[in-house]
Amino acid sequence: MRRSRHPSGVPDDVDRLRDLLHASRRAVALTGAGISTESGIPDFRSGRGIWAEFDPLEVGHISAFRRDPVRVWAFYRLRIDVVRQATPNAGHVALAQLERDGRLARVVTQNVDGLHRAAGSDALEVHGALDRVDCLGCGARLDIAEAERRMAGDPDGVPRCDCGDPLKPGVVLFGEMLPEEAIDQAFALASSCDLLIAAGSTLEVHPVGGLPAVAQRAGATLAIVNRGPTAYDDDCDVRIEGSLGEVLPRLV
Repeated sequence: MRRSRHPSGVPDDVDRLRDLLHASRRAVALTGAGISTESGIPDFRSGRGIWAEFDPLEVGHISAFRRDPVRVWAFYRLRIDVVRQATPNAGHVALAQLERDGRLARVVTQNVDGLHRAAGSDALEVHGALDRVDCLGCGARLDIAEAERRMAGDPDGVPRCDCGDPLKPGVVLFGEMLPEEAIDQAFALASSCDLLIAAGSTLEVHPVGGLPAVAQRAGATLAIVNRGPTAYDDDCDVRIEGSLGEVLPRLV
């Protein structure tokens, strides 16, 4: 039987990926916005949903937060509401099941919506999470429930720390460095795995976009599952074009 092929020339073969996963001793999954869009959370690159009304650099940059936290929080309240209404899809559930079955060592995600955790996955969230807030002044961290209580009591709708500074959404904004501990863990996972499954990411945002190259240098097999092109389409072992909610459950 002839295998279908992705335009890059790499076999488009879910069965092959399943075999690789079952033969793997230490597999890692790397997920991006593509898995969350299937739960109804728009990707800022799409220009849809809340991103149609806001310029990411005006509301998602650390300099914007320092300059105008009122405007940034007006956006993030909407973003948090969108995420709160979302639920894990079959792709999230499949990855969590693979973790429980011992097939995956860890899920590393660029997403901040917490849907991997909601599905039961012990995901490494390298870009932070929307269910917490941080103080740039004193380093305090609070959960989103407490932040919302403080928002309701502030005339500008901005949650404020006990030290008086405005609290920042607990995600990595443009212009910020990724948390050192999280990115070190991500690179350690990539360099020690024998199979890296990149799912729902264009692999263009660095440093996370460099994890496949790290894995390959260490001898790992690279598999990509995504709708649309990625930066590694011509340099991977398996390339599957399709819905993560349909493909990933077939690996369980």
